[in-house]
Amino acid sequence: MLIGVIADDFTGASDIANTLTRGLPGQGGLRTSQFIGIPSGPAPQDVEAGVISLKSRSIPVAEAVSLSLEALDWLLSQGAEQIVFKYCSTFDSTPEGNIGPVAEALADRLGVRGVIVCPAFPATGRSIHQGHLFVGDRLLSESGMEDHPLTPMTDPDIRRWLGRQCATPVGLVAAPVVRKGSEAIAAALAEAAERVETLVVADAATDDDLVTLGRAARGARLITGGSGIALGLPASFIEVGRATGGAPELPTVAGRAVILSGSCSRATRAQIETHLATGAPALEVSVDDAVAGDITAEDVVDFALGHADALPLVYSSASPEVVRAAQERHGREVASDALERLFAEAARRLVEAGFSRIVVAGGETSGAVAQAIAPSALRIGPEIDAGVPVLVSNDPEVALALKSGNFGGPDFFARAARRLAGDAS
Repeated sequence: MLIGVIADDFTGASDIANTLTRGLPGQGGLRTSQFIGIPSGPAPQDVEAGVISLKSRSIPVAEAVSLSLEALDWLLSQGAEQIVFKYCSTFDSTPEGNIGPVAEALADRLGVRGVIVCPAFPATGRSIHQGHLFVGDRLLSESGMEDHPLTPMTDPDIRRWLGRQCATPVGLVAAPVVRKGSEAIAAALAEAAERVETLVVADAATDDDLVTLGRAARGARLITGGSGIALGLPASFIEVGRATGGAPELPTVAGRAVILSGSCSRATRAQIETHLATGAPALEVSVDDAVAGDITAEDVVDFALGHADALPLVYSSASPEVVRAAQERHGREVASDALERLFAEAARRLVEAGFSRIVVAGGETSGAVAQAIAPSALRIGPEIDAGVPVLVSNDPEVALALKSGNFGGPDFFARAARRLAGDAS
């Protein structure tokens, strides 16, 4: 294994696995596997990049740190030479963590400072300028992420946000330095390390910026960021003959398809509206229904089986105001746990009922579904939309699309279902 990735949620894991598999145009990427949790045994010998999917974004800080260090130990035992800590391109976290504490703990274990922090992902509109994170032309704090039910992002200044989470100072490699090239970046990171700055936010607005950062990080033991930061990493190994590059094959998984959505993001709600406008059958699940048990996994399966030929949608994707009201009634953890348990059990039963293509929206929902189906590893296929690849498990044979809430175009659901069946249109 050349590159080992620790991802703090399941959609983020598939996102960066997609980036590592694709690599640069004309060059290709690495043979990549996504692992559901920390494997108990060794990775397959042909794996060049291993991505561990954790569910550590919103758990207590100490637990997230411990779990991430355990993942690091496994990756190092597999020979991983470069570690990437992957988090969301909207930097989903609270003032307490978990991004800063986990990143510092990984750096301490590896004995490094001057570590890149770069959540930029230009393909999905995420860019960083003077340490401030933008979504499109809006600051992060004006993008809708300020209303996130678990990790409301109210400050776009990533240095300041990290400063609340970290024990050591946070540095910055600003755009003028990035544009000077990889040597200038590497020198700036070395100077940051001398100032005892463990983490250093790096500006990036284009894919070229990310590739330049990747070149600057050749030989770095630790890098952190969104999936975009991995864009240029395979080249470090391909160009010296340690990996062959190439493109993933498009798998074909026939059978019934269903959509499960637990995301409340603007993008996902727009995708739901687009799907409903086609006349597709849909079952809405409220938080109150899930907590009270008024809708069960058996109800979800019965609904899906009754509309198996029409790409049924099961969703709990209310507006932020409705979600906040439900959380106030039941408590945030009770509300989220009830929905995750419902979707997880429904996914397990749907597979047993013969559904072999599942499109999932939302990081927490994707984690619950992937763990319920319980494949030990997922093969990475071609990209459906920026940051969302085809994923295939062998036992049982199920094709998955695990979509972060804000990713994908308006017609994502239908296109993803076709793509999982091998239709490249």
